[in-house]
Amino acid sequence: MESNKQITVTSPLLPDLDEFNELLKDIWNRKWITNNGHYHQELEKALCEYLKVPYISLFTNGTLPLITALQALRITGEVITTPYSFVATTHSLWWNGIKPVFVDIDPATGNIDPDKIEAAITSKTTAIMPVHVYGKPCDVKRIQEIADKYGLKVIYDAAHAFGVEVNGESILTAGDMSTLSFHATKVYNTIEGGALVMHDEQTKKRIDYLKNFGFAGETEVVAPGINSKMDEMRSAYGLLNLRQVDKAIEARRQVAVKYREALCDVPGISFFDDMPGVKHNYSYFPVFVDAEKYGMTRDELYFKMKEHGVLGRRYFYPLISTFSTYRGLESATQENLPNAYRMADEVICLPMHHALSGEDVERIINEIKR
Repeated sequence: MESNKQITVTSPLLPDLDEFNELLKDIWNRKWITNNGHYHQELEKALCEYLKVPYISLFTNGTLPLITALQALRITGEVITTPYSFVATTHSLWWNGIKPVFVDIDPATGNIDPDKIEAAITSKTTAIMPVHVYGKPCDVKRIQEIADKYGLKVIYDAAHAFGVEVNGESILTAGDMSTLSFHATKVYNTIEGGALVMHDEQTKKRIDYLKNFGFAGETEVVAPGINSKMDEMRSAYGLLNLRQVDKAIEARRQVAVKYREALCDVPGISFFDDMPGVKHNYSYFPVFVDAEKYGMTRDELYFKMKEHGVLGRRYFYPLISTFSTYRGLESATQENLPNAYRMADEVICLPMHHALSGEDVERIINEIKR
């Protein structure tokens, strides 16, 4: 393998093409390509089983479940959330006419700091929207205690948390609802896609109406829904990917082990360790660059790596709170979010996927060490 080939930060998990073609032939024969078809129903069943969740509703991407969850729970006013996430988290609030209120993160996890939530609650607060950052579980117990005390809903953006468990239980059953992303860059993908996890059949029914224009029958519309259904092709693709996702996660775990062993003694480079009792999915491997100790800033390292064909990703940078739509909010200041600002300025996600070779990993490690 040539040593100057480009190493990408991620690589999509792809099903076997011949197997996929077989399913496509079947879809062609059925002539039912969307609207809750055979493979859509099969994938929902298979995901409930795999993820250990009671009810799931498939979507065409990972942003629409967030928007729909807020609609389904009739959230208004203000929602407490994190600035350290992908923009879709906050955009979903904005699209629902809700004001995001940012609180700082815990530097030990990158997740929303429960100690900061209570002080941000006002008479207009109706919900909390935390993110399981990099698939690391939030402190769901503490967050739920706060929500119960103030009568708030909790919607988890679990875009990164596919298959993550704490003491054998799915993290996706926390809160009122959890959303997933099945985007091409994720551990498990349906090319584009997503899902909403809920606790009961009634809510599942309501979500299924909302993602299909609000139709509850041929002529009855029960709510102003949108169209965000997953089609049969991607459902079939997703069924095949589900068969190989465990193998892909194990390959990622082995990469994480190599990174940790090689980088633990590099001055100025830090990373997260696995959390006790947690079944991780190794969706990302962020490292944090302390410029003073490392002798180079995060950006200098990032561009140096790029020069040598190693593509990292500054994820999450810039912070959501610095984008033009949100920077005017009182909660968006650096004084309010010191940990989030620091983390955003220090982070690089190293290449992390199932297709990395031993040689690739060596090259990435050597780039950082030199």
